[in-house]
Amino acid sequence: MEGTTTALAVVGIDCAFPGAPDADAYWELLMRGGDAVGQVPPERTYPEESAVTGPGGFLAGADVFDNDFFSVPPREAAAMDPQQRLLLQCAWRAVEDSGVAPGELAGSGTGVFIGVMGGEWGQLHLGDYDRVTPQLGAGSSAGMTANRISYHLNLTGPSLAVDTACSSSLVAVHLAGNSLLSGECDTALAGGVNLVLSPALGLVYDRMGLAAPDGRCKPFSADADGIGRSEGVGLVVLRRLADALADGQRVYAVIQGTAVNQDGRSNGVTAPNRWSQQQVVAAAYRRAGITAERVSFIEAHGTGTVLGDTIECAALGTVHGIERKEPCAIGSVKGNLGHTEGAAGIAGLIKVALALHHRIVPASRFADRENPQLRLAERGLRLLKSPLRLPPGTSYAGVSSFGMGGTNAHAVLASAPRDPGKRMPKRGSTTGVFTLSADTPEALRRNLAAQAEAVAGRPRGDAAALCLHSNRVKTGLPYRYATTARDTAELAAALREAAAEEMPEQIAHRPWAKPVVAFLFTGQGSQFPAMTAALHRESAAYRHHLDEADAALRPYTDRSVRDLVLGGDTCVDETEFAQPALFAVGYALARTLTAAGAGPAAVLGHSVGEFAAAVIAGALTLDEGARLVAARGRLMQALPAGGGMLAVKAARGELHPHLDAHPQVAVGAVNGPQDTVLSGPREALAQIAEALTEDGIRCRMLDAPLAFHSPLVRPALDRFHAAAATTEPAAPGVPMASTLHGRLLGRQETTDAGYWVRQAAEPVLFADALADLDATIAPTHLIEIGPRAQLLPLAGRAGLGPGVAFLHPAPGPDATGRELAELIAHLFRAGLDPRWEGLYGPGRRGHERLRPYAFSTARRFWTRPVRPAAAREAVPAPEPGTAPQPQPRPEEPANPVKDPVLAAVIAAVAEVGEFPPERVVHGARFYEDLGFDSVMIMQLKDRIEARLTHLGEISVQQLLPALRSVGTLAEFLSGRLTESGRLTESGRLTESGRLTEGAAA
Repeated sequence: MEGTTTALAVVGIDCAFPGAPDADAYWELLMRGGDAVGQVPPERTYPEESAVTGPGGFLAGADVFDNDFFSVPPREAAAMDPQQRLLLQCAWRAVEDSGVAPGELAGSGTGVFIGVMGGEWGQLHLGDYDRVTPQLGAGSSAGMTANRISYHLNLTGPSLAVDTACSSSLVAVHLAGNSLLSGECDTALAGGVNLVLSPALGLVYDRMGLAAPDGRCKPFSADADGIGRSEGVGLVVLRRLADALADGQRVYAVIQGTAVNQDGRSNGVTAPNRWSQQQVVAAAYRRAGITAERVSFIEAHGTGTVLGDTIECAALGTVHGIERKEPCAIGSVKGNLGHTEGAAGIAGLIKVALALHHRIVPASRFADRENPQLRLAERGLRLLKSPLRLPPGTSYAGVSSFGMGGTNAHAVLASAPRDPGKRMPKRGSTTGVFTLSADTPEALRRNLAAQAEAVAGRPRGDAAALCLHSNRVKTGLPYRYATTARDTAELAAALREAAAEEMPEQIAHRPWAKPVVAFLFTGQGSQFPAMTAALHRESAAYRHHLDEADAALRPYTDRSVRDLVLGGDTCVDETEFAQPALFAVGYALARTLTAAGAGPAAVLGHSVGEFAAAVIAGALTLDEGARLVAARGRLMQALPAGGGMLAVKAARGELHPHLDAHPQVAVGAVNGPQDTVLSGPREALAQIAEALTEDGIRCRMLDAPLAFHSPLVRPALDRFHAAAATTEPAAPGVPMASTLHGRLLGRQETTDAGYWVRQAAEPVLFADALADLDATIAPTHLIEIGPRAQLLPLAGRAGLGPGVAFLHPAPGPDATGRELAELIAHLFRAGLDPRWEGLYGPGRRGHERLRPYAFSTARRFWTRPVRPAAAREAVPAPEPGTAPQPQPRPEEPANPVKDPVLAAVIAAVAEVGEFPPERVVHGARFYEDLGFDSVMIMQLKDRIEARLTHLGEISVQQLLPALRSVGTLAEFLSGRLTESGRLTESGRLTESGRLTEGAAA
């Protein structure tokens, strides 16, 4: 593709236009040639002096804003230009559509470039000086349309609003592209917004003779008779093409080049200039590195005015009136929507990007009555009377947008290149984890319902790619949901069921801390033929790490341990093979979890499980661990038969009489307060078992081929010491609990040859090691690493701290393979941020579209300005002869707060932000939850001083440390009043510390 080094990728899109609340609906509107022009929506309220009448293109729900999602107080939301509110929600959804969770951009140098035309909001409200507030000042600023996005998404790159009249949003795209190409930012949001807030501009069009009587633009039609005003908002997420491809992002289309120029002094500042339009198109082609004959279609400015259409066609004809196989198709989305003014350029660019993405160009509305005076055919142009299918290969298109004051813009777009990445072959369906997050439990249910509907509408198929896309995009908000699914039908059912529930704690909650995970590596006795075979079929990551272990073991075992593990061979029970096999499984499981972001805060290995634990902790290399465990298994296998192990439900101390009677028997393991394992000759163990049973103590012989961790292993120890001496011991990088010492190893403590010899011969102090791990690390989750659960039941009887969860990624012969995904889902709900690609393995890019975030529609803000508190109307006096009726204060809570200082703080906060009192709870945080800023802090200070009259003046510097939450502020103020003697220890105000009347409920 030409100009790849200077090309820009459109990786995300969101928009809302009349009759089209999102990009999918917009495309559907275009493809069916829909007419979005209609009457003013009935829910719109305008001041009488600025009533908007007549048909136009109006957005449904333009007054809806989820202010709580963005932590915008109601007072500020009501003061904001609704264009700012629309852009905030549009920006969030556009970033999601780019395949990135918006929170991932926080702190980045992402740029924001917004086209916005005029300032009707400020004109309507700032003229009433009694109503002017700081919030209204910021809410009326055109520059804040961009700055709000940067602020609320915490983006630190360039942030600017552009007003070049009708070309504003395409000029914003041009500036965003230049910023990307110069290296000023790596990601940019660009677009525009337009709302019809007053009839002023419509009157201008009318008095210039440019207004269409029926409110409809009819571009290039014989019926063209002027402009119809319209509304809309649209944003695209742009990246350098090379970066987008390197990161595996979906590319809708490629911006090959843009150009901007000015009419200069023509026949009037508002009159179009043919020569300038011609030059800007030609300049864009030069920058794109293409010639005019390669352009398949152009999204023209196309206002539907006679003069404008004539001049534009003449300019395009000069550039495209060359010899070519097919005329260049032209059209204008204004025929569907009307003129969206400041958003016109982005409306056209999104149309072209979607057309290139779908490889079909929608027909032009009103093309059936082409204006013959435009002489389109002889100029190498044509209107599309039916959709145009694009041929294979790269297709090119242009977008024009011309400002009323003469600033012209043109962009050249190309279809996206084919994905150069080679996809790894997929081995059947894979269980995925579908994630969703929201700012409240109610929002989570709302979005679950929206996603359920969207997924149910898809063809049934593998859900893994859809799940991976959800992991990249639908995370980062405090309330979390995760479920596992193999296919879309299963996923839709799970989402539907969850949306109907009341969100029990185990499904979704607000985690305040990350999980602390400890790995418990199982020892010998947990093996069985074909262990972890289901997981091996399911997980590419597990297959990869098992292959690593197999390659490490192969030089020391003379056979494939992987094939032994999976093949169902019963020789896996023989010690020579069981120990390397368990090592391979433990290593592969641990590495699979670590690759998915669920790595351990500490490890503990039981007996032979300690070798894999040492490798994961960094005390041994993989090669060292493989060499040692292979030697250990081989040497143990060569020991004489006749040994065994006995599990006893008794404390170690209770067994001394039996050990004294049988000196050849030793304690092999201490697994818990009442879980002891004896090891020695089977004949002696049988005698002990008989005696214990007579005493009412439960015991059972273990299926162990040898007397591990007893004097019977001593013949193998010298040769094992020689093998262990070849290692280079290192201090573990991850805390490692030693079952030899019964505690965590010290920071500089290593596992040398002597350690491993003693570890083979002496008792396994599992209970002591687990207790020290629990006391020191305080794990929230214990994950057993092995082919079946043996250690988790022991841990469950160990008296660990409250709330510890037990998990297993491959729990025995009945495992289905999806337990690994369910484990990661559990940890995500508990607060883990997994590395999702590590769960799915290679070959899954997740280029699936998900329903964008469903914002709350409960709150509506329109043109009602916010009156300052001092200017609020007083309660009218009662009529003579009537009893005064109690008038509830707007900030009075339904359930009065008993603490008078807390009640005063709640009332002051509610007044400053115009919050419902029930929204201002004890734990509400001023900045994160209530959206306070420095101006509101000053207002709050004044309200508190007015309510707590004897508190005295408090400086802002004194207040700031207490502004963590409503509760901490109340505690600070109570402390000051107590110190001054104006608050009793029981929390009652003295007469000298009295509240103003009605200050607290």
